[in-house]
Amino acid sequence: MTRSRTLLWALVGLGLLVTLVLAFQTGMFRPRPAPADVGGPFELVDQSGRPVTQEVLKGQWNAVFFGFTYCPDVCPGTLQALIRAKDQLGPLGRDVRIVFISVDPGRDRPAAVSDWLEANSAPAGTLGLTGTQAQVDAAVKAYRAVAIKQGDGPDYLVDHSTVVYLMDPRGRFVRPVPHNLPDEIVTQITAAKRGD
Repeated sequence: MTRSRTLLWALVGLGLLVTLVLAFQTGMFRPRPAPADVGGPFELVDQSGRPVTQEVLKGQWNAVFFGFTYCPDVCPGTLQALIRAKDQLGPLGRDVRIVFISVDPGRDRPAAVSDWLEANSAPAGTLGLTGTQAQVDAAVKAYRAVAIKQGDGPDYLVDHSTVVYLMDPRGRFVRPVPHNLPDEIVTQITAAKRGD
């Protein structure tokens, strides 16, 4: 009886050891990776001219994208895709805010940003941000985005990143979201809010 009990405990111990080894190999006990190093401190002004920092992103989900008001297609298209996605999210979209950061501070003063958002039927609560060139450059760098002025004269363009940055209610980057696919935006935001 003692020998069979010893054998039984040895088998149980071996089973536990195998289970632990497999759990460690598959990553079961690894902590979740920290959010990517995207986003961070910025000092800008909103479309009413009020100074804001990255703290403005706390308390709700934010879909942040870079662009400029003279942008012929990508920027208004991104805004429209986000508006459609927010509508499709229904109640799940109530705490999702659209945030537009201008990469053209030379032309995009707060009033111009406000007019552009209104002309493109941005929903209430949409945040439009701009600032000095140095402030905008710092925000672009914090988000690992790109903004490069192309051409001279009044009709210049700005090449810029098109990704939408989904930020959680703590102001942390969660995942990139495509800029032009409303259904995929809905899928990605829903998954992020569920913790997938």
